[in-house]
Amino acid sequence: MTHSDLEKNIDNVGETKKESSLDSFLHSLEDELRQIEPIRTEATTKKSSWFDIMASLLNAETKGIEIVTDEEKGNDSIWNAVTMWLSADLVIATFALGALGVTVFGLSFWQCVLTILGFSFIGVFPIAYFSIFGAKLGLRQIILSKFLVGDYCMRIFAFINVIACVGWGAVNIMSAAQLLHIVNNGALPPWAGCLILVICTIIVSFFGYHVIHMYETWSWVPNAVAFIAIIARMAMSGNFTFGEMVGGQTTAGNVLSFGGAVFGFATGWTTYASDYTVYQPRNVSSTKIFFGIFAMLYTTLVFTLILGAACATGTLTNLRWAELYAEKSVGGLVYAILVEDSLHGFGEFLCVLLALSLIANNIPNMYSLGLSAQAAWSPMAKVPRLVWTLLGNFATLAVCIPAYYKFEEVMDNFMNMIGYYLAIYQAMSFSEHFIHRRGNFASYDYENFDSKLSYPIGIAGIFGFCCGVAGVVLGINQVWYSGVLARKIGEFGGDIGFELGFAFAFVGFNLVRPFEKKYTGR
Repeated sequence: MTHSDLEKNIDNVGETKKESSLDSFLHSLEDELRQIEPIRTEATTKKSSWFDIMASLLNAETKGIEIVTDEEKGNDSIWNAVTMWLSADLVIATFALGALGVTVFGLSFWQCVLTILGFSFIGVFPIAYFSIFGAKLGLRQIILSKFLVGDYCMRIFAFINVIACVGWGAVNIMSAAQLLHIVNNGALPPWAGCLILVICTIIVSFFGYHVIHMYETWSWVPNAVAFIAIIARMAMSGNFTFGEMVGGQTTAGNVLSFGGAVFGFATGWTTYASDYTVYQPRNVSSTKIFFGIFAMLYTTLVFTLILGAACATGTLTNLRWAELYAEKSVGGLVYAILVEDSLHGFGEFLCVLLALSLIANNIPNMYSLGLSAQAAWSPMAKVPRLVWTLLGNFATLAVCIPAYYKFEEVMDNFMNMIGYYLAIYQAMSFSEHFIHRRGNFASYDYENFDSKLSYPIGIAGIFGFCCGVAGVVLGINQVWYSGVLARKIGEFGGDIGFELGFAFAFVGFNLVRPFEKKYTGR
């Protein structure tokens, strides 16, 4: 054996010993991990709250603001995603808003129709587009907002969302409670009607995403039957009138104010949009999601709003209808159409169905309220979504009972307020996605959604938000305040708050965002 062969043998023996030592070390490490795993699992189980355990036993969704992974996805039914919004908008609250065009803003039927068609289109577009993000990234809308408007600005919108969800719930319940109250000839007090509706909402929203989708898939059917009956009875009553198409500055101001309320209602789901597509596969067709949701939202919304406006014209030609509307608001109007000198007992049954229809609209609000509460502040994320849902429903109950007696004023003011802040959100979010990320979904580091290095701080977002608020102040037109520019439109002013809010936020955000990216790197 040569000297070189001897050296090779020695090296081989050394390598064998090293491999043997490494193998034994790895085996011992695996044994230690096996011993630790039961302890870790037991500790994790102990940390699980009784609430989570109960939810699991009931097969309720316990996931909150965490990312939905590829393994959890698989709900590839576009119909499931689309019908979610069919049921949510085919409700009595939508009908009630349409009626305001005639009863509050004094518009003719065709003026209401044109306003509804235009402002609904603008409002529905963001919801359909942001629904694509849920499938692509698996992130809830409020968490996605970290990437769009920045961390600290997202927290502002999360906080506003919590308040808005309570407000949505209150407005919806008030319109439904009116129906229950009048159907029972006043025997059922408003607080009891509100309580019944809140309990029904809690039951469905408790179970989470999958049960909500199941409920929304079919809950539109009885609503559609009731609205078809309203169309038939309205046509037979002979009380419909087109009204007069009067122009001028005052009419323009009323159109803008009614349009602002329609926009606020139509676009109200924007900050929840991706919440209801997160379980769709990442490779699902974006085109199908966008056009499917847009078509369903737009047609359902327009149909119900226009029907409300058409029925409200009956208050101009029938004194009894006008009296019932003045006393019981939209509940009195529906009662006049379906019950008095109409379908009687069956009409009352349809009124109850319409009252319960509000549950389909309230469920998404209460579900997303929990997600927004968890995102607003890190310690609040430790509280399960289910708990926030319960608290949100109780807060809604506390608000809707006293507000019940001023329904029209509350609804108009609230819808406009929703439109203001969502216009600001949309201006900045679309700017970030289309201008600064060039519409590229690959630019989102969604897998590291919980790392502060993955998304902007929110300097541009906060500045843009403040600019947007300044624009709203100039254009707002409410009973309690009218902006400098708003009061110049017609005799009663015209609300251009959401338009100016969008424009100011767009400019402010895009002025600062390049500097934020340059000096922070994100």
